[in-house]
Amino acid sequence: MEPNHNNLSTNPQHITLIEWDHFNHHLSRLSSLSSALNDSKNKKQLLHDKLQSLIKVIAVSLVRSNELEEMRQKLESKKMMMENMSIHCRLAKEDASKQEEQLSSAVQSLLVAGGTLSEANKKLQESSRLLSEEEGHVRLRNLQKMLRVRQQYMTSQISMLYPVKISVGPAQEQELEAYPAGSIAETSAGRKPINQRSLTIQGLHLTMTSFRKMSLFNDKKEIQRSATALGYVAHAVSLIASYLQVPLRYPLQLGGSHSYIIDNAPSIELTSSDASSSALSFQNAKHMKFPLLLEGQDMTRAAYAVFLLNKDLEQLLNFIGANSLGPRHVLANLRELLRIIQSSDFIDNLI
Repeated sequence: MEPNHNNLSTNPQHITLIEWDHFNHHLSRLSSLSSALNDSKNKKQLLHDKLQSLIKVIAVSLVRSNELEEMRQKLESKKMMMENMSIHCRLAKEDASKQEEQLSSAVQSLLVAGGTLSEANKKLQESSRLLSEEEGHVRLRNLQKMLRVRQQYMTSQISMLYPVKISVGPAQEQELEAYPAGSIAETSAGRKPINQRSLTIQGLHLTMTSFRKMSLFNDKKEIQRSATALGYVAHAVSLIASYLQVPLRYPLQLGGSHSYIIDNAPSIELTSSDASSSALSFQNAKHMKFPLLLEGQDMTRAAYAVFLLNKDLEQLLNFIGANSLGPRHVLANLRELLRIIQSSDFIDNLI
Protein backbone atom coordinates (compact mmCIF):
# COMPACT_ATOMS: atom_id res chain seq x y z
CA MET A 1 0.00 0.00 0.00
CA GLU A 2 1.37 3.36 -1.15
CA PRO A 3 2.13 5.83 1.61
CA ASN A 4 -0.08 8.82 2.04
CA HIS A 5 1.83 11.98 1.07
CA ASN A 6 -0.65 14.15 2.92
CA ASN A 7 0.41 12.53 6.12
CA LEU A 8 4.06 13.46 5.56
CA SER A 9 3.43 17.00 6.74
CA THR A 10 2.12 15.69 9.97
CA ASN A 11 4.95 13.32 10.34
CA PRO A 12 6.75 14.25 13.48
CA GLN A 13 10.04 13.70 11.78
CA HIS A 14 9.41 16.60 9.35
CA ILE A 15 8.10 19.03 11.93
CA THR A 16 10.51 21.60 13.35
CA LEU A 17 9.62 23.03 16.66
CA ILE A 18 10.31 26.70 17.02
CA GLU A 19 10.32 28.33 20.26
CA TRP A 20 8.08 31.28 20.81
CA ASP A 21 10.95 33.55 21.41
CA HIS A 22 12.41 32.79 18.03
CA PHE A 23 9.06 32.75 16.23
CA ASN A 24 9.02 36.49 15.59
CA HIS A 25 12.51 36.31 14.30
CA HIS A 26 11.62 33.54 11.85
CA LEU A 27 8.38 35.26 10.94
CA SER A 28 10.18 38.47 10.10
CA ARG A 29 12.77 36.48 8.18
CA LEU A 30 10.02 34.73 6.18
CA SER A 31 8.34 38.04 5.58
CA SER A 32 11.54 39.54 4.28
CA LEU A 33 12.16 36.50 2.10
CA SER A 34 8.61 36.72 0.78
CA SER A 35 9.11 40.41 0.04
CA ALA A 36 12.45 39.69 -1.67
CA LEU A 37 10.80 36.92 -3.69
CA ASN A 38 8.07 39.30 -4.80
CA ASP A 39 10.69 41.89 -5.73
CA SER A 40 12.57 39.26 -7.67
CA LYS A 41 9.39 38.27 -9.45
CA ASN A 42 8.66 41.88 -10.32
CA LYS A 43 12.21 42.44 -11.55
CA LYS A 44 12.00 39.22 -13.52
CA GLN A 45 8.76 40.39 -15.10
CA LEU A 46 10.29 43.75 -15.88
CA LEU A 47 13.33 42.06 -17.40
CA HIS A 48 11.06 39.78 -19.37
CA ASP A 49 9.08 42.72 -20.67
CA LYS A 50 12.25 44.59 -21.56
CA LEU A 51 13.64 41.50 -23.22
CA GLN A 52 10.46 41.06 -25.27
CA SER A 53 10.50 44.70 -26.30
CA LEU A 54 14.19 44.38 -27.16
CA ILE A 55 13.48 41.27 -29.22
CA LYS A 56 10.76 43.15 -31.05
CA VAL A 57 13.15 46.07 -31.66
CA ILE A 58 15.81 43.69 -32.94
CA ALA A 59 13.28 41.98 -35.20
CA VAL A 60 12.10 45.33 -36.52
CA SER A 61 15.74 46.35 -36.96
CA LEU A 62 16.46 43.17 -38.92
CA VAL A 63 13.45 43.77 -41.13
CA ARG A 64 14.51 47.35 -41.65
CA SER A 65 18.07 46.21 -42.32
CA ASN A 66 16.86 43.74 -44.93
CA GLU A 67 14.71 46.40 -46.52
CA LEU A 68 17.66 48.79 -46.53
CA GLU A 69 19.86 46.12 -48.14
CA GLU A 70 17.26 45.52 -50.83
CA MET A 71 16.95 49.23 -51.39
CA ARG A 72 20.73 49.51 -51.58
CA GLN A 73 20.90 46.72 -54.17
CA LYS A 74 18.12 48.35 -56.16
CA LEU A 75 19.96 51.64 -55.92
CA GLU A 76 23.19 50.01 -57.16
CA SER A 77 21.36 48.38 -60.07
CA LYS A 78 19.69 51.68 -60.95
CA LYS A 79 23.04 53.39 -60.69
CA MET A 80 24.58 50.85 -63.11
CA MET A 81 21.58 51.27 -65.39
CA MET A 82 22.02 55.01 -65.35
CA GLU A 83 25.72 54.61 -66.18
CA ASN A 84 24.86 52.30 -69.10
CA MET A 85 22.20 54.71 -70.27
CA SER A 86 24.70 57.53 -70.01
CA ILE A 87 27.18 55.56 -72.15
CA HIS A 88 24.47 54.73 -74.68
CA CYS A 89 23.37 58.34 -74.77
CA ARG A 90 26.93 59.47 -75.38
CA LEU A 91 27.40 56.93 -78.18
CA ALA A 92 24.02 57.86 -79.65
CA LYS A 93 25.01 61.50 -79.49
CA GLU A 94 28.27 60.77 -81.30
CA ASP A 95 26.42 58.71 -83.94
CA ALA A 96 23.86 61.47 -84.33
CA SER A 97 26.66 63.97 -84.78
CA LYS A 98 28.29 61.81 -87.45
CA GLN A 99 24.98 61.26 -89.20
CA GLU A 100 24.32 64.96 -89.03
CA GLU A 101 27.65 65.63 -90.74
CA GLN A 102 26.90 63.01 -93.38
CA LEU A 103 23.42 64.38 -93.92
CA SER A 104 24.83 67.86 -94.18
CA SER A 105 27.28 66.78 -96.88
CA ALA A 106 24.50 64.78 -98.58
CA VAL A 107 22.23 67.82 -98.49
CA GLN A 108 24.98 69.93 -100.02
CA SER A 109 25.47 67.32 -102.75
CA LEU A 110 21.74 67.17 -103.33
CA LEU A 111 21.57 70.94 -103.58
CA VAL A 112 24.36 70.96 -106.14
CA ALA A 113 22.79 68.03 -107.99
CA GLY A 114 19.41 69.74 -107.81
CA GLY A 115 20.84 72.88 -109.35
CA THR A 116 22.53 70.85 -112.09
CA LEU A 117 19.34 68.88 -112.66
CA SER A 118 17.35 72.07 -112.83
CA GLU A 119 19.70 73.52 -115.45
CA ALA A 120 19.62 70.26 -117.40
CA ASN A 121 15.83 70.19 -117.18
CA LYS A 122 15.65 73.72 -118.52
CA LYS A 123 17.94 72.78 -121.39
CA LEU A 124 15.91 69.65 -122.03
CA GLN A 125 12.67 71.61 -122.06
CA GLU A 126 14.22 74.12 -124.42
CA SER A 127 15.48 71.35 -126.69
CA SER A 128 12.10 69.63 -126.53
CA ARG A 129 10.40 72.90 -127.39
CA LEU A 130 12.74 73.46 -130.31
CA LEU A 131 12.26 69.90 -131.53
CA SER A 132 8.49 70.10 -131.15
CA GLU A 133 8.45 73.00 -133.52
CA GLU A 134 8.56 72.34 -137.21
CA GLU A 135 11.86 74.13 -137.64
CA GLY A 136 13.47 72.15 -134.82
CA HIS A 137 12.40 68.83 -136.31
CA VAL A 138 13.63 69.90 -139.72
CA ARG A 139 16.93 70.94 -138.20
CA LEU A 140 17.30 67.57 -136.52
CA ARG A 141 16.54 65.80 -139.78
CA ASN A 142 19.06 67.97 -141.55
CA LEU A 143 21.71 67.19 -138.95
CA GLN A 144 20.98 63.48 -139.28
CA LYS A 145 21.16 63.76 -143.03
CA MET A 146 24.46 65.62 -142.83
CA LEU A 147 25.81 62.90 -140.54
CA ARG A 148 24.66 60.17 -142.93
CA VAL A 149 26.18 62.03 -145.88
CA ARG A 150 29.45 62.33 -143.99
CA GLN A 151 29.37 58.64 -143.09
CA GLN A 152 28.58 57.80 -146.70
CA TYR A 153 31.46 59.92 -147.94
CA MET A 154 33.95 58.34 -145.53
CA THR A 155 32.69 54.88 -146.48
CA SER A 156 33.18 55.72 -150.17
CA GLN A 157 36.79 56.55 -149.34
CA ILE A 158 37.13 53.12 -147.75
CA SER A 159 35.56 51.58 -150.84
CA MET A 160 38.17 53.30 -153.01
CA LEU A 161 40.96 52.32 -150.63
CA TYR A 162 39.85 48.68 -150.38
CA PRO A 163 37.68 48.00 -153.46
CA VAL A 164 35.74 44.74 -153.32
CA LYS A 165 35.15 43.57 -156.88
CA ILE A 166 33.85 40.53 -158.69
CA SER A 167 36.26 38.85 -161.06
CA VAL A 168 35.02 36.10 -163.32
CA GLY A 169 37.27 33.13 -164.00
CA PRO A 170 36.64 29.56 -165.15
CA ALA A 171 38.39 27.84 -162.27
CA GLN A 172 38.89 30.54 -159.70
CA GLU A 173 38.26 29.69 -156.05
CA GLN A 174 35.70 31.64 -154.14
CA GLU A 175 36.02 33.28 -150.72
CA LEU A 176 37.00 30.80 -147.98
CA GLU A 177 35.10 27.98 -149.71
CA ALA A 178 33.63 27.79 -153.19
CA TYR A 179 30.05 29.05 -153.33
CA PRO A 180 27.55 26.52 -154.60
CA ALA A 181 25.25 27.91 -157.27
CA GLY A 182 22.76 30.31 -155.69
CA SER A 183 24.18 29.93 -152.18
CA ILE A 184 23.99 33.67 -151.50
CA ALA A 185 20.38 34.84 -151.33
CA GLU A 186 19.14 37.96 -153.02
CA THR A 187 19.53 41.13 -151.04
CA SER A 188 16.78 43.49 -150.00
CA ALA A 189 17.55 45.58 -153.08
CA GLY A 190 16.66 42.65 -155.35
CA ARG A 191 20.21 41.90 -156.43
CA LYS A 192 20.94 38.51 -157.90
CA PRO A 193 23.16 36.09 -155.96
CA ILE A 194 26.78 35.70 -156.97
CA ASN A 195 27.22 32.62 -159.12
CA GLN A 196 30.49 31.21 -160.42
CA ARG A 197 32.40 34.39 -159.56
CA SER A 198 35.22 35.26 -157.21
CA LEU A 199 35.38 38.36 -155.02
CA THR A 200 38.64 40.25 -154.52
CA ILE A 201 39.74 43.06 -152.23
CA GLN A 202 42.39 45.27 -153.82
CA GLY A 203 42.88 42.53 -156.36
CA LEU A 204 43.56 39.82 -153.75
CA HIS A 205 41.48 36.66 -153.46
CA LEU A 206 40.64 34.98 -150.23
CA THR A 207 41.76 31.73 -151.85
CA MET A 208 41.99 29.74 -148.65
CA THR A 209 40.58 26.36 -149.48
CA SER A 210 38.70 24.37 -146.89
CA PHE A 211 40.66 24.20 -143.65
CA ARG A 212 40.44 20.44 -143.78
CA LYS A 213 42.66 20.55 -146.86
CA MET A 214 45.32 22.86 -145.42
CA SER A 215 48.76 21.30 -145.00
CA LEU A 216 52.41 22.24 -144.77
CA PHE A 217 52.72 21.92 -148.56
CA ASN A 218 50.36 24.79 -149.42
CA ASP A 219 51.72 27.69 -151.40
CA LYS A 220 53.28 30.19 -148.98
CA LYS A 221 52.52 33.10 -151.29
CA GLU A 222 48.88 32.07 -151.43
CA ILE A 223 48.71 31.98 -147.63
CA GLN A 224 50.40 35.38 -147.43
CA ARG A 225 47.97 36.88 -149.95
CA SER A 226 45.01 35.57 -147.94
CA ALA A 227 46.46 37.00 -144.71
CA THR A 228 46.95 40.36 -146.44
CA ALA A 229 43.39 40.28 -147.75
CA LEU A 230 42.10 39.54 -144.23
CA GLY A 231 44.18 42.46 -142.94
CA TYR A 232 42.49 44.73 -145.52
CA VAL A 233 39.06 43.50 -144.45
CA ALA A 234 39.89 44.01 -140.76
CA HIS A 235 41.06 47.58 -141.44
CA ALA A 236 37.95 48.36 -143.49
CA VAL A 237 35.66 46.92 -140.80
CA SER A 238 37.43 48.91 -138.09
CA LEU A 239 37.11 52.17 -140.05
CA ILE A 240 33.44 51.65 -140.94
CA ALA A 241 32.61 50.81 -137.29
CA SER A 242 34.31 54.02 -136.12
CA TYR A 243 32.44 56.11 -138.73
CA LEU A 244 29.09 54.56 -137.78
CA GLN A 245 30.01 54.86 -134.07
CA VAL A 246 29.36 51.16 -133.48
CA PRO A 247 31.52 49.46 -130.81
CA LEU A 248 32.50 46.13 -132.31
CA ARG A 249 31.53 43.06 -130.35
CA TYR A 250 34.89 41.53 -131.25
CA PRO A 251 37.56 44.30 -131.29
CA LEU A 252 40.33 44.22 -133.87
CA GLN A 253 44.05 44.57 -133.34
CA LEU A 254 45.29 45.84 -136.67
CA GLY A 255 48.67 44.79 -138.00
CA GLY A 256 48.32 44.43 -141.73
CA SER A 257 48.83 40.80 -142.71
CA HIS A 258 49.40 40.00 -139.02
CA SER A 259 46.14 41.28 -137.60
CA TYR A 260 44.28 39.74 -134.67
CA ILE A 261 40.72 39.70 -133.39
CA ILE A 262 39.83 39.68 -129.68
CA ASP A 263 37.14 37.60 -128.03
CA ASN A 264 36.08 39.33 -124.81
CA ALA A 265 33.82 36.48 -123.79
CA PRO A 266 35.08 33.89 -121.25
CA SER A 267 38.13 32.21 -122.68
CA ILE A 268 37.42 29.65 -125.41
CA GLU A 269 40.41 27.54 -126.43
CA LEU A 270 40.13 25.84 -129.81
CA THR A 271 41.64 22.36 -130.04
CA SER A 272 43.94 21.67 -132.97
CA SER A 273 43.67 17.88 -132.88
CA ASP A 274 40.50 17.78 -134.99
CA ALA A 275 40.08 20.84 -137.22
CA SER A 276 36.91 19.53 -138.83
CA SER A 277 35.00 19.37 -135.55
CA SER A 278 36.23 22.78 -134.28
CA ALA A 279 36.04 21.46 -130.74
CA LEU A 280 35.95 24.06 -127.97
CA SER A 281 37.30 23.63 -124.44
CA PHE A 282 36.59 26.24 -121.75
CA GLN A 283 39.60 27.48 -119.78
CA ASN A 284 40.12 30.24 -117.25
CA ALA A 285 38.13 33.40 -117.92
CA LYS A 286 40.33 35.85 -119.85
CA HIS A 287 40.38 37.71 -123.14
CA MET A 288 41.66 35.71 -126.09
CA LYS A 289 43.34 36.91 -129.30
CA PHE A 290 42.87 34.92 -132.49
CA PRO A 291 45.12 35.37 -135.57
CA LEU A 292 43.78 36.42 -138.95
CA LEU A 293 46.58 34.48 -140.64
CA LEU A 294 47.54 30.86 -141.14
CA GLU A 295 51.30 30.78 -141.43
CA GLY A 296 52.78 29.21 -138.31
CA GLN A 297 49.39 29.29 -136.58
CA ASP A 298 46.77 26.81 -135.52
CA MET A 299 44.39 26.47 -138.48
CA THR A 300 41.35 26.10 -136.24
CA ARG A 301 42.19 29.30 -134.35
CA ALA A 302 42.57 31.12 -137.69
CA ALA A 303 39.21 29.77 -138.87
CA TYR A 304 37.60 30.96 -135.63
CA ALA A 305 39.22 34.40 -136.14
CA VAL A 306 37.64 34.65 -139.61
CA PHE A 307 34.31 33.57 -138.11
CA LEU A 308 34.53 36.37 -135.51
CA LEU A 309 35.47 38.89 -138.23
CA ASN A 310 32.35 37.89 -140.14
CA LYS A 311 30.30 38.32 -136.92
CA ASP A 312 31.56 41.93 -136.76
CA LEU A 313 30.40 42.41 -140.35
CA GLU A 314 27.03 40.92 -139.42
CA GLN A 315 26.80 43.35 -136.49
CA LEU A 316 27.40 46.32 -138.83
CA LEU A 317 24.88 45.00 -141.35
CA ASN A 318 22.26 44.59 -138.63
CA PHE A 319 22.98 48.12 -137.43
CA ILE A 320 22.01 49.58 -140.81
CA GLY A 321 18.99 47.27 -141.11
CA ALA A 322 20.44 44.56 -143.36
CA ASN A 323 21.05 40.85 -142.93
CA SER A 324 24.23 38.86 -143.28
CA LEU A 325 24.72 36.82 -146.46
CA GLY A 326 26.15 33.87 -144.58
CA PRO A 327 28.59 32.83 -141.87
CA ARG A 328 31.56 32.38 -144.25
CA HIS A 329 31.09 35.08 -146.85
CA VAL A 330 33.42 37.74 -145.48
CA LEU A 331 34.07 39.60 -148.72
CA ALA A 332 30.45 39.27 -149.84
CA ASN A 333 29.23 40.77 -146.54
CA LEU A 334 31.80 43.57 -146.76
CA ARG A 335 30.76 44.31 -150.36
CA GLU A 336 27.09 44.38 -149.33
CA LEU A 337 27.86 46.67 -146.35
CA LEU A 338 29.73 49.13 -148.59
CA ARG A 339 26.98 49.01 -151.21
CA ILE A 340 24.13 49.71 -148.77
CA ILE A 341 25.93 52.59 -147.04
CA GLN A 342 26.70 54.21 -150.39
CA SER A 343 23.14 53.80 -151.63
CA SER A 344 20.52 56.56 -151.52
CA ASP A 345 18.37 54.48 -149.16
CA PHE A 346 20.99 54.92 -146.45
CA ILE A 347 20.28 58.67 -146.40
CA ASP A 348 16.56 58.55 -147.12
CA ASN A 349 15.69 55.94 -144.48
CA LEU A 350 16.41 58.10 -141.48
CA ILE A 351 14.91 57.03 -138.16
